[in-house]
Amino acid sequence: MARIAALVAYPLKSNDGAAVDRAELGPNGALRGDRSYALVEAGVDPHTTSVGGDGGYVNGKREPAVHGLLARYERVGSADATPTAVTLSRPARPETGAAAGERTFALPEDSKALATWVGEYLGYGVDLVREPNGGLPDDRAAPGPTVVSRATLETVASWFDEIADATEMRRRLRPNLVLDDCPAFWEDRLFADHGEAVRVSIGATELFGVNPCQRCVVPSRDPDTGDEIDGFRETFLRKRRETLPAWTESDRFDHDFRLMVNTVVPDEEWGSTLAVGDAVAIEGVEPEPDSENLKKG
Repeated sequence: MARIAALVAYPLKSNDGAAVDRAELGPNGALRGDRSYALVEAGVDPHTTSVGGDGGYVNGKREPAVHGLLARYERVGSADATPTAVTLSRPARPETGAAAGERTFALPEDSKALATWVGEYLGYGVDLVREPNGGLPDDRAAPGPTVVSRATLETVASWFDEIADATEMRRRLRPNLVLDDCPAFWEDRLFADHGEAVRVSIGATELFGVNPCQRCVVPSRDPDTGDEIDGFRETFLRKRRETLPAWTESDRFDHDFRLMVNTVVPDEEWGSTLAVGDAVAIEGVEPEPDSENLKKG
């Protein structure tokens, strides 16, 4: 039986993760504190703009320099990754005149100071925005924890000489749940066809696997420098097709640039806790849950 090997929240969207032993599922089913803060272009509403490369989010999809920012967090509690402070470091950036440095910002008190400091590094105005109720996920229709297996990370890392190991691959893909005791691409069992969802039990908690995550340019970039692997997409597509398990067949898997699974957590499970070591089991395929329940709370 598969089990949780690692739980990772990302308190500041598009920045470093924070590994935790336990994580409460907050409003909308996201790990509490996950993506609770984000950087956007000055004046942008994070709830209405696209999270893609044409939106106003300051993320790896549109701003390679964001990879140069490194973060360490002080958090609310052992099962809540909401940051009370973040220490950011940045390299020198001659094109904007920003010097290398490190600063600690209390949150939310120092939000404006943090935005000013990051804006100096990037060369344009940004805001630090906060969403304590459910965070700011990429997939707004399926904002539950994202899932991948450690064997998948190891396998995909092996496709590229430039990627050191499974840990680096995890930092590139940015999943919330990493599973052990299962083969590569086991997580592809956690989605079915359109209109269907896979009920999954994790410890005493149940959620639904919905769709395979469509990848963007971010996994092709070094998570610290932003340097891109030449031909990453082409190699990924070829190797993904060569290693595709029979169980991946689904009309949701409509192209090969998909990896990791997005989930929906029913509202009755909000407030439950996931923990490293929890067993993960597939309970069956059901009609996809009504996404309206995600708007409650």
